[in-house]
Amino acid sequence: MKNGNGLICAYLLKEGAGQPADWDRVKTWTPDQGVLWMHLDYADETVRQWLLNESGLNEVTCSALFAEETRPRIVSSPESLLLILRGVNSNPGADPEDMVSIRMWFDEHRIITMRHRRVLAIEDIRQSIEAGKGPDSADDFLVMIANRLIDRMGDVVSDIDDRADELEDMVLTKESHELRPMIADLRRQTICMRRYIAPQRDVLARLQNERIAWLSETAKVYLRETSERTARFVDDLDAARDRAAITQEQLNNSLSEQTNRTLYILSIITAIFLPLGLLTGLLGINVGGMPGTDSNSAFAIVVALLVVFAIIQYILFKRKKMI
Repeated sequence: MKNGNGLICAYLLKEGAGQPADWDRVKTWTPDQGVLWMHLDYADETVRQWLLNESGLNEVTCSALFAEETRPRIVSSPESLLLILRGVNSNPGADPEDMVSIRMWFDEHRIITMRHRRVLAIEDIRQSIEAGKGPDSADDFLVMIANRLIDRMGDVVSDIDDRADELEDMVLTKESHELRPMIADLRRQTICMRRYIAPQRDVLARLQNERIAWLSETAKVYLRETSERTARFVDDLDAARDRAAITQEQLNNSLSEQTNRTLYILSIITAIFLPLGLLTGLLGINVGGMPGTDSNSAFAIVVALLVVFAIIQYILFKRKKMI
């Protein structure tokens, strides 16, 4: 729940625990009081005015934090870090691939995180702080938020992989009109997620090499592991996308084979009945001189001849292995 206008929550971090803070505490905070973490709603006008006029952040950083469309990115200096990451949308009724952005700014003594839609990875950190197991420094917080984002992402990627397995098993048994939307949905989901996870992999990989005074070597080791996990997720998404494409190709081939078999059967039927139709058409013209018009057995003879002719055609097609 929000602590004030645009302030979702704020804590003074110390030894894994945190003291809740409001706007008044934020505005009177000094670095000697501990590491300050502020979690803000960037769509709120109060937040905008505070960030532009009172936060001490430069205009370029503020513009990046308020940008409407964001992709994972990193901008660092020896004292501060601007980091934008994405997490799966785990909000009720939302699509997981509709990934939500978390905008973050760090220095040694202050952490500012911003979002508009709820990010459950942040909720995880809040619960850890309230349980006395939260971060106690800026680099510790950075490692924790990166891990929480990847942990929640892993469940969705695993589900995509399982769905790809199911589609491969269903391609020979499921009706095509049921299977096609499922394949299309899987491919759309993998493409949407990869759009953000791939650059996030690159951002985390680059973060390990940034020269930031307060980012410890231990934190870089943990971030390296997070980067590796993200890279594996990208590989899993690529594999799921390729498997969905192969499944789609198998389905198309199966439908093509069914269509060809149907057309082949129709062609055989046409080949058998076309000459029969020609004969019956000739015998059906209403002109003088038609043979058998005065004979009561002429119709039976004609039918018998047509049957014999059809049987001969069938035998010829059978010998030529056309049927």
